[in-house]
Amino acid sequence: MDGGVRSNARSVEEVFRDFKGRRNGLIRALTSDVEEFFQRCDPEKENLCLYGFPSEQWEVNLPAEEVPPELPEPALGINFARDGMHEKDWLALVAVHSDAWLLSVVFYFGARFGFDKADRKRLFNMINEEPTIFEVVTGAAKKQLKDKSSASNNRSSNKSKPNPKTGKPSKGQAKNEDKRVDDDPDDIDDDDEDDDEHGDTLCGACGANYASDEFWICCDACERWFHGKCVKITPAKAEHIKQYKCPSCSNKRARP
Repeated sequence: MDGGVRSNARSVEEVFRDFKGRRNGLIRALTSDVEEFFQRCDPEKENLCLYGFPSEQWEVNLPAEEVPPELPEPALGINFARDGMHEKDWLALVAVHSDAWLLSVVFYFGARFGFDKADRKRLFNMINEEPTIFEVVTGAAKKQLKDKSSASNNRSSNKSKPNPKTGKPSKGQAKNEDKRVDDDPDDIDDDDEDDDEHGDTLCGACGANYASDEFWICCDACERWFHGKCVKITPAKAEHIKQYKCPSCSNKRARP
């Protein structure tokens, strides 16, 4: 198993890119690939760990045999708790341990490459701008955004109605809008506020922030937004979907 230690990862930016790649892989395992992840965590097998790689891939595998290992090891034996807990609680627990592992890997690199106090602080601040895996998996990040939006804009929480000024799509519709120019200055201000709000929206698969030039779609079951590319939905396909369910919600329904 390749731990992903790279000889050129010697700057704060390089280590942060390594962190984001591993984080995206772990988020994918616990969201869009959750059915496959569930099956791989067989409680009948030995102690298993969830690894994330800089390439945004993930793997469930045995811990490294060498002592000490090349990198800090993830939580051991995540498979043993799979059938003894509610699935949501189990995934949340794995997410917490994954967050802890990511930080240990990041600061291992920081120590190995001789980061000083200023570099460590800058690296942590860059990491802290991203929601944790736990927040993405449990929907806490979205809830915080919704509460903030409700308090600041006093808008209706009913997602079934599109915004009449921006034409932004509603729940279950494709979120691929262009910013509209309006002759009314008040309308322009409202558009800016709405863009700011959507700019904090997080993809339920990769955890990245919303951008207006990307195609997004919302799950009618869990109400999380997803990049179209992350869930393999195109604008053309979205036009024919009456009620969209993300891979995670679809798999839960299909599971016996």
